[in-house]
Amino acid sequence: MAHKKQKLELTWIGKEDRPRLEPRILIEDPELSYHAPKRVSGKDIFDNLLIRGDNLLSLKALEHEFRGKVRCAFIDPPYNTGSAFKHYDDGLEHSTWLSLMRDRLALIRELLSLDGSIWISIDDNESHYLKVLCDEIFGRTNFVATVVWQKNHARNNSAKYLADDHDFILVYARELDHWRRNKVERTAASDADFWNPDNDPRGEWRRSDLTAAKPYGDGKYEVVGPLGDKFTPRENRWWSLSRESFEELVGDNRIWWGKTRRTFPFRKRFRSELGGLVPNTVWLSGEVGNNREAKQEVTRIFGRDKIFSTPKPERLAERVINIATDPGDLVLDSFAGSGTTGAVAHKLGRKWIMVELEEHAETHIVPRLKQVIDGCDKGGMNAQANWKGGGGFRFLRLADSLLQKDKWDNWVVSKTYRPEMLAEAVCKLEGFRYEPDPEVFWIHGRSTETDFLYVTTQNLSREQLAFLSEQVGPDRTLLICCSAFRAKRDEFGNLTLKKIPQAVLSRCEWGRDDYSLNVEALPPAEAAAELEEDADQAESGEDAPTAGRRRKAKRKAKRKTAMQDLPLLDLMGEGEEAAR
Repeated sequence: MAHKKQKLELTWIGKEDRPRLEPRILIEDPELSYHAPKRVSGKDIFDNLLIRGDNLLSLKALEHEFRGKVRCAFIDPPYNTGSAFKHYDDGLEHSTWLSLMRDRLALIRELLSLDGSIWISIDDNESHYLKVLCDEIFGRTNFVATVVWQKNHARNNSAKYLADDHDFILVYARELDHWRRNKVERTAASDADFWNPDNDPRGEWRRSDLTAAKPYGDGKYEVVGPLGDKFTPRENRWWSLSRESFEELVGDNRIWWGKTRRTFPFRKRFRSELGGLVPNTVWLSGEVGNNREAKQEVTRIFGRDKIFSTPKPERLAERVINIATDPGDLVLDSFAGSGTTGAVAHKLGRKWIMVELEEHAETHIVPRLKQVIDGCDKGGMNAQANWKGGGGFRFLRLADSLLQKDKWDNWVVSKTYRPEMLAEAVCKLEGFRYEPDPEVFWIHGRSTETDFLYVTTQNLSREQLAFLSEQVGPDRTLLICCSAFRAKRDEFGNLTLKKIPQAVLSRCEWGRDDYSLNVEALPPAEAAAELEEDADQAESGEDAPTAGRRRKAKRKAKRKTAMQDLPLLDLMGEGEEAAR
């Protein structure tokens, strides 16, 4: 008997439970959005996004528009250390932390471009579990490296066991075959062994070995030095280039035979031709900053009264963004914290999206970004970036859930939803781009050039549907989402009819606003099953009183359901009874 195919994976309590996220729309808060009064350069970027809200719901809200567009995600999630931090709860039960990270990483993967990458800052408490989790989500073959960042520059001699001097940054590509990294700038240390003893007009150079450990073609040929000396590679070594290429280097004065002109030959590599350095995996604090530098930066920006507990230095974010992106690329940080990633990305000429749940989205990040845009911030990398200000951002909030409880404990369409908000929300639910046509009333969204969506809370008659079918014509199709319709579903070949909200009742966990890293926020286990029953009841036409009696009977044996029957509200002002 053949064995069931198995795979290597990390398991934990609750791994199979997945949230059914509502794709919320995003509402701009103009009072917190900010733009420079004029362009500073032709490369200013104004369409950056700062979102305040639960980061899992926010990632879901971004999915439809930004899928495949993020070149780099750099996140600094709570480390699950059990410590109490001022700005977020960092003490989650291990399995819960894994589930919540899995859900967020899965969405980020969908947002990454084929040549994109994700960089995750983490410490020893969860790093090894996170590595296995990322192998499952991104694929083990797409693992790039684990970077070691020296976060402390001074030894902690009061440590109980070993002094903790470093964090990790896990790096994964969306598709390793498509990903390419940029080199980092050269340093004084890397260039310390350059010299120019022969006064070559091309400048300083360093020696480079001309042999290799593996054979290359005719790798054992003999070469003759300028004074007649003969040389071949030693045992178990071969020339790394052909005889013809060697002679070309000799002719271009790129071979060094030593000051006596009688030593074994080396290749001359000129500093002016080498360019940057391939990034390594150990980042010392002198190169990219440390915790102390980060806290000094935020103290200069916010003052001592608004110090942020766990910032990252701007030079660290600069290193990541420069390696992973080019100017104009999109950078994502869904654990924005004090806003370092967005501030650095802005000054490096990248587009950015940041998400932050807590109030410091307003108290810390907005003021910091205003200073960046005005060119007067006191961050750590202004001189390197030659930053003079410019650009802007939009401050967005997650809209309320499309469905909310009314005073009778029934689920209804939220009264906060204006008609255009309802149309945009349904477009997200159905996978359409929200693009209302000012000339054609029945075009609220489109999926292709010939496939459209129309949202209305009206009860459409057969005559109205016939009129819409004629307007759409034989070469286009229209999805109509309405409260009810009086015609057969397949009567009009170019129309697809759906009842809202019955058609979406089982899609999501409605009315839930908190998927934060908080154990108490976990959904009840029976919510999903009862939601399916409510959707079946809506399709069967069971009236609300009957459904209510049935639910009351079930609640004697079970906890209260998370979803009930949904009476429609008329958002166009025609009255509740007409909408029903």
